[in-house]
Amino acid sequence: MSAVEASAPDQAPKVGEPLLRLEGIVKHFPITRGIIFQKKIGAVHAVDGVDLEIYPGETVGLVGETGCGKSTLARVAMRLYDSTAGRIVFDGRDITHNKGEEQRKMRRDMQMVFQDPYASLNPRKTVGTIIGAPLRLHKTVPKAQIKRSVQELMELVGLNPEHYNRYPHEFSGGQRQRIGVARALALKPKLIVCDEPVSALDVSIQAQILNLLTDLQNEFNLTYLFIAHDLSVVKHISDRVAVMYLGKIVEAGTGDTLYTTPKHPYTGALLSAVPIADPRLAKSRKRIILEGDVPSPIDPPSGCRFHPRCYVAQERCSVDDPELREMGPEHIAACHFPLETRIIEAPPATDPGSSE
Repeated sequence: MSAVEASAPDQAPKVGEPLLRLEGIVKHFPITRGIIFQKKIGAVHAVDGVDLEIYPGETVGLVGETGCGKSTLARVAMRLYDSTAGRIVFDGRDITHNKGEEQRKMRRDMQMVFQDPYASLNPRKTVGTIIGAPLRLHKTVPKAQIKRSVQELMELVGLNPEHYNRYPHEFSGGQRQRIGVARALALKPKLIVCDEPVSALDVSIQAQILNLLTDLQNEFNLTYLFIAHDLSVVKHISDRVAVMYLGKIVEAGTGDTLYTTPKHPYTGALLSAVPIADPRLAKSRKRIILEGDVPSPIDPPSGCRFHPRCYVAQERCSVDDPELREMGPEHIAACHFPLETRIIEAPPATDPGSSE
């Protein structure tokens, strides 16, 4: 990551029960016709039957094209959207239909860092007010101590505590995202959902934010659901990676396994497009170019949803929707004809006596 290198996090082992479990999550947005008397004429299938487990202290990355349902799934997990079907279990409690005071208590343990650091902060309020809002709402800190607590949070994320009374427009993009991280940390949550937190930042600032998230995770034993478009960013920060396509998870596994031996053709196509700095690896890579457009989530294809664009599809794929199945240790994929070859071949060994 050019100007500032992001340090690689230690991989978190799976321990005990999952902190967050999503079971068969479905989220459809109705399409209606009429103004006074509205009639449902269809639905956008944003998320369709997603199962996902996140264990304490680990980072799970979620990748996929724009419109595949990543952010919708995150908002359903956070209970910002009600699910159409499915079950959400957080820290051993079913929170699928939480309301009122139960929902308020749950919010202390689940927080979110939003994608746009310019839009996620109220421009009319000072940074001190923004970061201190969770403390005032949940009354976790005495009123007289809120300012000191906010300044400690600002220092923790690398901001000058003296800037307590400044407004968001007086900060750079990277500093604004640090404000968002500080706000998420205020209640000492167990889980933080990071919805593309670095996509709006330049490369050097991305690395700073990633290092900050990694340091905070190590210090406070945080658990992350990390959403991003950049596959290299997701690989760097995540213990496990899940790939979404048109509302479904099509492949999941540890970062190293998924990136070296992808089994789903969609994952292979995504990885083949990632820039590689090593010219020998770049030369050996098998470039896969997908044809056609992403199908509409209003009327998804029958069978495997990827089959209209798939380069290995056969007749069965258009009829039979594949289930996620084991492809190896901690590696699952939903494909009738999984890939057998590596997308990136190992570089040829160099002669120790050569000049290279």
